[in-house]
Amino acid sequence: MSPDMKRRAFLAATAGAALLPMPFAVSAAASGKKGVMLMNRIGPSASTLYLSDADGSNERVLLQNAAFDYHAGFSADGTSVFFTSERGGDGNSCLYRARIDGSGVQPLVTDSAMTDWAVPSPDGKKVAFVSTSGDHRTHIWSLDLATKRLTNLTGTAALAGDPESPDGHFRPSWSPDSQWIAFSSDRNTTWRGHSNGAGWEHTQELSIYIIRPNGSGFRQVATRDGYCLGSPKWSPDGSRIVFYEITVEGTWGAHRPEAIGVVESQIVSVDVATGARVQHTAGPALKVAPQYVNATEIGYLVKGGADEGLAYVSGTRPSVKRALRSPVWSPDGKSVIYERLDYTTRALDAPLHSWDSEWDYRFCDVFPALSKDGRLAITDKQVGTSSIVTMRADGSDQKVVFDSATSGLDPAMVAKGLAGAFRPAWSHDGKWIAFGVGGWFQTRATSGAVLVRVRSDGSSQQVLTDGTVNAGFPSYSQDGKRIVYRVWGQEMGLRILDLETGATTVLTTESDNLPDWSWDGKLILFTRRTSPTNFDVCTIKPDGSALKILTSSGANDGHAVWNYDGRVLYSSGMYGFREEAALYDDTFQPYGQIFSMKADGSDKKMLTDSQWEDSMPLFLTQDVLSR
Repeated sequence: MSPDMKRRAFLAATAGAALLPMPFAVSAAASGKKGVMLMNRIGPSASTLYLSDADGSNERVLLQNAAFDYHAGFSADGTSVFFTSERGGDGNSCLYRARIDGSGVQPLVTDSAMTDWAVPSPDGKKVAFVSTSGDHRTHIWSLDLATKRLTNLTGTAALAGDPESPDGHFRPSWSPDSQWIAFSSDRNTTWRGHSNGAGWEHTQELSIYIIRPNGSGFRQVATRDGYCLGSPKWSPDGSRIVFYEITVEGTWGAHRPEAIGVVESQIVSVDVATGARVQHTAGPALKVAPQYVNATEIGYLVKGGADEGLAYVSGTRPSVKRALRSPVWSPDGKSVIYERLDYTTRALDAPLHSWDSEWDYRFCDVFPALSKDGRLAITDKQVGTSSIVTMRADGSDQKVVFDSATSGLDPAMVAKGLAGAFRPAWSHDGKWIAFGVGGWFQTRATSGAVLVRVRSDGSSQQVLTDGTVNAGFPSYSQDGKRIVYRVWGQEMGLRILDLETGATTVLTTESDNLPDWSWDGKLILFTRRTSPTNFDVCTIKPDGSALKILTSSGANDGHAVWNYDGRVLYSSGMYGFREEAALYDDTFQPYGQIFSMKADGSDKKMLTDSQWEDSMPLFLTQDVLSR
């Protein structure tokens, strides 16, 4: 079959009008702002706290003015609750307290850092919590409720871990006498890829540590090679600490929808003084969030699967099958607080918390791109079609310029977001849009994809590659005569297609992806897999010379694009996980945040500090929004 016949066979177009997506209008930025930063976020769009009896009865919404609330816990006397909330801005997690009847919500710690998991001491004097304040890594902090003094307990020079490795601290828990805080940490571990090191995202290895509330006495109390130990809680007499134990490899499957019902973990406790270990459970099911409900019983959460809900080690209490997360039992064991998450997709242009006072942050679908004359193009993945849509920045004049429903792709794969038309790229004169059509992400090694371009009005569809390799993620040269793209499969790397002659030039042969040609035509920005467990952001000249690696965090840096001001925008996990990895749901890289840097890799700045996976930024200045 000739290359032209292959192109035609891959895209057997069918008749039918394309359906317009949900309306999307980027509202003008607030007065005094430079404009809007569009971005994508993978994570829950809402979370509501519930309180019920331990047997699941008498369930009710906990807070009278419920918002985006999660990770709650009881005071020692059971009269109040402490919780995390994003009520001050989507993505900005802060700490609050309220009465047990849900009234009297009061802020505790509200700043720009990611703060989470407020746990009051049994004597009622202090609160331990997690915060990224300071060095952007998660540390255990304490708040003195009387003086309001904040202390970073694990962020001292004496306790600093290897800066090139994960160095996070999570899920604090007070001893009954208020003299110790237990927590999990991945300090001094290594960045490991899933699938036994072959995968593109990272697993997590945690051990259990304790520290005194004045920062002294730091020591490890439980660890196991090849395993992740998380969410510690003290026994009522203070002699033991209980936690969940899962293989390091399992921490990937624990937050992937295809594996959550397959991965298993166990509930384990150790003697704090001797380290003597007891395994309390056996068999299948992903078991997390353990807690001593009383001196002899341990409750926990079965995450995912047919038995999802509350369960107990001894089985003397009835299980509660219910979709919930982060259960915490009351001091008397009679009640339980938990959250229910909502993954309904955020509305396009929904306000997000902005960590930059000069810009408004808003939610957007994937791979937004802006033409020279201010027209926006996106892949409408979140509505399940993964087609290419263009519009003015204010949302008017929307057009589906390529409809994946008429492309011959498997509708089921399109609905899952694993196939479709991805990453639109404008020619610099705004007359053409190029994109890839085919299978993406996990399917790229086994499914085909071709480069396609259409006129800005959707006409004159042209298939540019023959489908023998998975080709995608194009970007135009400044003069519009060439396109750089990546190939994946039997061939790897970046290619440059000459649109006038049809000739293809091999630019690189490594595992390279997401190329983006600079507006001045001098450099091509891209992501390279620099080791089995790491990706870095690089630049190269179009003639193949002057390769430069701009990042070196060891924690996956990628999805890089050029900003309008010549800086590079990208996503990175350089400051580590923001939470225990096994506790996330339906996400790939739960620790990714948005950064910017100069074109030479210097002056790196963090633009988001959320608990979720943030990526794909696009800045729209006020003059663009006003056109």
